[in-house]
Amino acid sequence: SYVKWILTDPLTVVSPPLPSAVFLQRLVKLFFGCLAAVACGMLYAIYLSTYHDRKFWFSSRQELEREITFQGGSGLYYYYYKRMLTAPSFERGFYELTIDNRTVSGQTINAVERLSLYPELITSFIYRVTGSQDLMEPIYFYIGAVFGLQAVYVTALFVSSWVMSGTWVAGMLAVAWYVINRPDTTKVEHAIPLRDNWALPYFSCQVAALTGFLSNKINSATEMFCYLTMSATTFTFLLVWEHSHYVLFIQGLCLFLLDSFDLVPSRKMADIHKVYLSSLFLAYLFQFQNPALLSSPLLSLLISSVLARYFQVELASPSRPKQYQHFVFLYIRDFVTNFLLCQESFQTPVQDFFLRLTQASVLPFYFLVLFVCLLSTLQTIYRRLSGEPMKTNLRLEDGRIGEQPEVIYHVFHTLLFGGLAMVFEGMKYLWTPYVCMFTAFGVCSPDLWMTVFRWLKLKSIHPVVLALILSTAVPTIIGFSLWREYFPRVLAELSELQEFYDPDTVELMSWIKTQAPMAAVFAGSPQLLGTVKLCSGWAVTSLPLYSDINLLRRSEDTYQVYAMRSAEDVYKILTSHKTNYVIIEESICNELSHNKGCRIKDLLDISNGHVVYDRGEIYSFSKHGRFCQEIKMNYSPYTNYFTRVFWNRSYHVYKVNSVISFQY
Repeated sequence: SYVKWILTDPLTVVSPPLPSAVFLQRLVKLFFGCLAAVACGMLYAIYLSTYHDRKFWFSSRQELEREITFQGGSGLYYYYYKRMLTAPSFERGFYELTIDNRTVSGQTINAVERLSLYPELITSFIYRVTGSQDLMEPIYFYIGAVFGLQAVYVTALFVSSWVMSGTWVAGMLAVAWYVINRPDTTKVEHAIPLRDNWALPYFSCQVAALTGFLSNKINSATEMFCYLTMSATTFTFLLVWEHSHYVLFIQGLCLFLLDSFDLVPSRKMADIHKVYLSSLFLAYLFQFQNPALLSSPLLSLLISSVLARYFQVELASPSRPKQYQHFVFLYIRDFVTNFLLCQESFQTPVQDFFLRLTQASVLPFYFLVLFVCLLSTLQTIYRRLSGEPMKTNLRLEDGRIGEQPEVIYHVFHTLLFGGLAMVFEGMKYLWTPYVCMFTAFGVCSPDLWMTVFRWLKLKSIHPVVLALILSTAVPTIIGFSLWREYFPRVLAELSELQEFYDPDTVELMSWIKTQAPMAAVFAGSPQLLGTVKLCSGWAVTSLPLYSDINLLRRSEDTYQVYAMRSAEDVYKILTSHKTNYVIIEESICNELSHNKGCRIKDLLDISNGHVVYDRGEIYSFSKHGRFCQEIKMNYSPYTNYFTRVFWNRSYHVYKVNSVISFQY
């Protein structure tokens, strides 16, 4: 009985009446587990903060140089955070963002809705009301909030692995694997303000709460706590990221499979449906009646599930999200479609990704754990189809890990997300953290080892004793090997001073702030325009936002400076967007890449019809030279329409002439 108690779910504080000594020991175990979870989260946040400061020399930089470290156009979000802090009041700042005519030239947009700015609104509000102005600079408060959420992220992974395995050692192993595989688990080091860096910690908390809610071992009070946590985090996740409902759609498919085979009580599925529907409704209201939520596949799936349950008929599942449909490249001449398909997130994972996971030992153990859990789950489904009821009071001796609803959910979760990660590089940031968590649960779970021994019909050694030994010995050996191999590397990362400095961009932004008039409108690549907007506040022609077709079309127009178009054509395009200055980047104009079909100039040549295909090779042709190269020659007709006003090694800035002077 003592062994049974040791292995029970940590959330089950009160089941049948327990002896006072056992109850006290259980509380002590729960206390130290929670302490370890919080400590792992805090240490990870401190590590991120220290590493970020070392990498960018952040504390010794000027404000302009700090802002440029927000790479890939993600600094645009920080601009709105700064703007909220400079507003006379929070209410006034919020109102101005809903009728923003100072960002995109010639347009008035609802920036809160268009860019999902609730993280910036909430962070600026907290910064104001807590009086943090006297304690720290706004930029430190902002990045500190993101790092704090990453601490919540790993803590939630810790809890998920702990709940399923029954030991908080699994949680520590999950966090260790997460940190070691950091390039494949998070993008927070490269682009702090990205929406998924704000949103995925809430999704992790939602998954942890869902894991506890599905468990048969929890009492009613813990179940209610999990339900409330799941409700709050689902709504927040939908609120802060425009793509969150697609992620919840995949999760909903996992739960739909559980419900289809009656692997979870109908009461719990009904409660989960209530969470989804209420969260969608509230997010719809808070996002200014966002039509994307009404047409989301998640809502279609929920309606189908409810109708199927009500009528007891099998309904077809909804189609996959539109952006996951794949097209054959080069047979489509549309620039926007090819541009999106060429983004790194839509590429297949490179071999190095799997090599890194294998070297960190997580991938081999993952396949072992997945094989055992999947096979046991299939056995459970077969029993259910044969009419055998689910056992709710499983014992360790039963060796049926596939009959635990929370385990079955995570099997479906890792299979569906893993399938997408094999096709799309960007999905690895959703899949890899749960690979770490799922693998850590498996190697630390006596139930998994007991399931294997039941299949092998082991008799020489008592299987329960051997399962307990292996569930302790295997994670200990793994943890020791990871400590020896990776702990010195982590310390070296924190002690080694790196230098990220971009003098050309700093020089460009300084010139814009001091020389360009306040009413000027700048054109350029979306990523650079995000930095221009952040550092200067000047209006731009487009934004680095890939979910808005109108902004993508504007980006296509401004990218024409890298196409083989005439000076007159480019001039007409730029003036139609009220452009005063256009920035030409050497890195795009003279881009060299093995993947020639995905260079910006190649995409433009395809969409403009300036290419010829011959035996698999792409050849460009046009009666005009490439604009970005020809304009540097400073001869007519380019000098008639444009005047160079700034240049360095990386950038050339041309003023779009308001009065055309014809020179021959």
